[in-house]
Amino acid sequence: MLSKLNSTQREAVKYLGSPLLVLAGAGSGKTGVITHKLAYLVNECSYSARNVAAITFTNKAANEMRERVSKLLPGNAAKGMTISTFHALGMTILREEAPLLGYKKQFSIFDTADTGKIISELLGSPDKQEIRTAQSVMSNWKAAFLTPAQATSLAENEEQQRHALLYTRYQDTLRAYQSVDFDDLIRLPVELFQLHAEALQRWQHRLRYLLIDEYQDTNDCQYQMMKLLAGDRAALTVVGDDDQSIYAWRGASTANISNLQHDYPNLRVIKLEQNYRSSQRILQSANHLIKNNTKLFEKSLWSEHGPGDAVRVFAAKDDENEAESVVLRLLAHKFEHRTRFADYAILYRSNHLSRVFEQQLRTHKVPYSVSGGTSFFDHAEIKDLTAYLRLIANPDDDPAFIRAITTPKRGIGNSTLEKLASHANVRNISLFEAAFEPAMTHQLAARPHEDLMTFCNFINRMQARAEKEPCKQVLDDLLKAIDYEAWLFDSHEPKQAENKWKNVSDFVGWMNKKSEADEKSMIAMTQLIALLNLLESRDQETDAVSLSTLHAAKGLEYGHVFLVGVEEGILPHERSEAPEQIEEERRLMYVGITRAQRSLQISYCSKRKRGKEHSACDPSRFIGELPQGEIEFSGMVKVGDAPAMTKEQGLDKLARLKAMLK
Repeated sequence: MLSKLNSTQREAVKYLGSPLLVLAGAGSGKTGVITHKLAYLVNECSYSARNVAAITFTNKAANEMRERVSKLLPGNAAKGMTISTFHALGMTILREEAPLLGYKKQFSIFDTADTGKIISELLGSPDKQEIRTAQSVMSNWKAAFLTPAQATSLAENEEQQRHALLYTRYQDTLRAYQSVDFDDLIRLPVELFQLHAEALQRWQHRLRYLLIDEYQDTNDCQYQMMKLLAGDRAALTVVGDDDQSIYAWRGASTANISNLQHDYPNLRVIKLEQNYRSSQRILQSANHLIKNNTKLFEKSLWSEHGPGDAVRVFAAKDDENEAESVVLRLLAHKFEHRTRFADYAILYRSNHLSRVFEQQLRTHKVPYSVSGGTSFFDHAEIKDLTAYLRLIANPDDDPAFIRAITTPKRGIGNSTLEKLASHANVRNISLFEAAFEPAMTHQLAARPHEDLMTFCNFINRMQARAEKEPCKQVLDDLLKAIDYEAWLFDSHEPKQAENKWKNVSDFVGWMNKKSEADEKSMIAMTQLIALLNLLESRDQETDAVSLSTLHAAKGLEYGHVFLVGVEEGILPHERSEAPEQIEEERRLMYVGITRAQRSLQISYCSKRKRGKEHSACDPSRFIGELPQGEIEFSGMVKVGDAPAMTKEQGLDKLARLKAMLK
């Protein structure tokens, strides 16, 4: 089973003597190590599959691991194995243990839009930037496992005090709604394990060996969760790369690698340095760059893929010239090497840099996809339907109640909802519960009260069926009862309504298929939806150039990479001033370089348009940290003493293209 692994990978798979840190360089086959170790534990070490867990960060990574393990452990050998994201594991723990923390098992999971609405109401402000800042501050507090009381005592200025007060009110509101946000899915299990020893023992007994993927991305809270689950037995392998730690802004802590050494003095470290992705010249640039960072562990990537193409640095006149040059080079390269559009990626530090490249790609009729596009679950029609599902799962979910009762419209207007909200507020209960209170019969006119009760009784009937009957039956009846298709065609242009109804049909089809395959009730499916970003059926690969931020490209690889906008103020970012921030920006550049398999072009502008004016730009300091003698420079400006592409090289390339045309 381990014959396809190299000797270091095999060592990492077979080592069980103490906690293990596998320092896996970019492209060094870390997923193979994790999946083979899962299979090895079951096949060779008498572990039961249900006692082994691999925890990662994205649904995509978890799906890939599941697929690979099923090939290594055929039949039912992998049945019951936990391969999930941190958040999905947190949800499973909470679903079983919620009553111990004063939550019901059908709690709702609020997404960013839901929490944004709550914060907007609490702040009394619709200001999007203010809301995003508050979300980010509270998310980082939760990642650091700080309670509202601790955040208040640590507040150093008026703004922090204001956010700490908001944090208290925000948590009270979530609890009143019997809801949690994404960060609570990690924070609450840690709280549970610290307060309830019997729950901790249950989960330690269940998960007897832990493998943690992308360890460098863990925050304080995830580290606590891992440490508590591992317990004194410490049967633990963590796999990560300190050179690819790029998420400090969302709470990831590089200190977790040194914490590991401190908390587990008998920690074994194994380095994976053979890269299976990139040619040697690309790796040489990556190694040369990253050695400028302070390191806990030195490592140097190498590959057997041969030297490969020279890394090129192109100096553009301005952003228009950069975009045009990149797209024309991409097309020429594709024509010359008979590649696919999907073999190419244009990577940048910030989203706003993509616009000018999109324009050029459209001009040259090049298909492309932009990472971080609208998630399927963000479409209004899917949010409408999931509001009903959330309300059926948890009637105390007020945001879901408001959306469901007003979409489609059913004779319940704002004045009815205001009276209901006012009563719910006074009594400190949910809107749904308030609807059944005798006082509402006096406060509301007969017709709106009757409409309100019809709606609430319908939700109660659906809830009674949701846990018992197959998901398909309940969903079909729900859609018929609310007459959603007819409402869509009444409210929108025919073409738009058609698209929306197709999305609903795709969604319902996926729900039915998934619930049947996983033997999950509609209630369990509703909680799962909150954790999924894209429908599996929507994840089909198309032949298109990828446009992506460097953060979103982590974990991916492309034949040919154009790393653009590599200027001071962009990469490193203008807000990066402290040495540790510059080091994180350097790691980001390193991540960009190591996405490339066969060729890499880095470009920057001599001037860039900001508003209506052009302002001068300097090449990033990181370009100066590359191995200058090995780089081919071209364009307007030379960096260092390296020569631009010679006339002979240009004529030679032209001759090759002409030969192909013949």
